[in-house]
Amino acid sequence: MTTPDSDGLLAEQLLRFTRRVHRIQKRHIEQCGLGVTPAQSRLLRTLAHYSSPPRMADLAERLEVVPRAVTSLVDALEAGGKVRRVPDPSNRRVIRIELTEDGRKALRALRGARRAAAEEMLAPLSEEQRGVLGGLLDALVDGEREKRCG
Repeated sequence: MTTPDSDGLLAEQLLRFTRRVHRIQKRHIEQCGLGVTPAQSRLLRTLAHYSSPPRMADLAERLEVVPRAVTSLVDALEAGGKVRRVPDPSNRRVIRIELTEDGRKALRALRGARRAAAEEMLAPLSEEQRGVLGGLLDALVDGEREKRCG
């Protein structure tokens, strides 16, 4: 049975681990030497999931951020040559965002950095513990989805 104190301790552990995850990922991303922030990296990964270039509003919704935040990220990535704004072929007033070849190269390097960061974070765990952790994280993520949809 959980108590308010044990729930508070778990919440604190999760927050500390989240900060550790961010620190480790940031370090590995910086080691790539691409000049990309973790938030920009996330936007590049999100772009890669679209079969055709999305609108900025689509990206904002998928990233769960305000549209202005996406504009800032796209501005920085565009200045670095990793994305470009392109007009929608069916409505020239709509702007879509697509990866450039440099963006695809950066994405490949960033995937390696993410794998290295994950290996570092999970190193203390056995394969069995990793499986248990994966199940627990799935339960927490699925619980969030059910709460939003229900």
